[in-house]
Amino acid sequence: MMTNTISKDQAVSGWINGFIGVLLFSGSMPATKLAVMEMDPIFVTIARAVIAGILALSVLLIYKEKRPVKNQLFSLVLVAIGCVIGFPLLSSLALQYLTSAHSIVFLGMLPLATAIFGVLRGGERPHPVFWFFSVIGSLLVIGYAYSQGISASPIGDVLMLLAVILCGLGYAEGAKLSKTLGGWQVISWALVISLPIMLPLFFIYFPINLETVSFKGWFGLGYISLFSMFIGFIFWYKGLAQGGITSVGQLQLLQPFFGLALAAYLLHEQVSMGMLGVTVGVILCVVGTKKFAK
Repeated sequence: MMTNTISKDQAVSGWINGFIGVLLFSGSMPATKLAVMEMDPIFVTIARAVIAGILALSVLLIYKEKRPVKNQLFSLVLVAIGCVIGFPLLSSLALQYLTSAHSIVFLGMLPLATAIFGVLRGGERPHPVFWFFSVIGSLLVIGYAYSQGISASPIGDVLMLLAVILCGLGYAEGAKLSKTLGGWQVISWALVISLPIMLPLFFIYFPINLETVSFKGWFGLGYISLFSMFIGFIFWYKGLAQGGITSVGQLQLLQPFFGLALAAYLLHEQVSMGMLGVTVGVILCVVGTKKFAK
């Protein structure tokens, strides 16, 4: 059982905020793919952190937010390592070897990784049945992705696996810290403390041939800088803090399907009956984890 009691209103608000966060994150992998097709993945990682970091610093100054206390700095460093540097860099590098479809395999593991770190770092204790639904939901996503005919790439696989582990740590650590520091403040300060490292690297890795980058490349970089790196986290961390890391974190199981639905709408890709069937199964697993996470 979880050590902290969550009220019904908190749970509902948590799921709403978490759902918005997942919707915003759903475009992350396609947008990253657009960016790294035309720009170096290391520069893409640095640029998104710098753009979001400058935005975060501006917001903190405008609202005159208090600085984090000493005992919050370690958690902020873990958030920065997992969400600002680790996942963006490793996933960008992985997308040089993998298709977007292949990344679904690993995104399907992200809710489970978040739940595990929620237990290790957040002190949550979900019902044993929760783990059953969580694993089944992850296996449904992974199984569907493999059924689409995915080519193997050991380098890309290792990079994405490490990316998911670091991201799960960053999600859980940020959610725990959000309870005392605030959701948007957590990602803002994590971005700000990354700036002294990322800003010099921005000029070191600044490409000389940016004139060859198309609108799609700039759009991809803009999306992951604003929505994937900053705005999405405002809703996501607030949702995790309100509704519980292990419970709300399972909403990530829907992220790959939102991404595929977006691709179908914008790129006119076919949505199969298999995808719809798996989506229904995942939704049922999300409902199950919500019930037994308490």
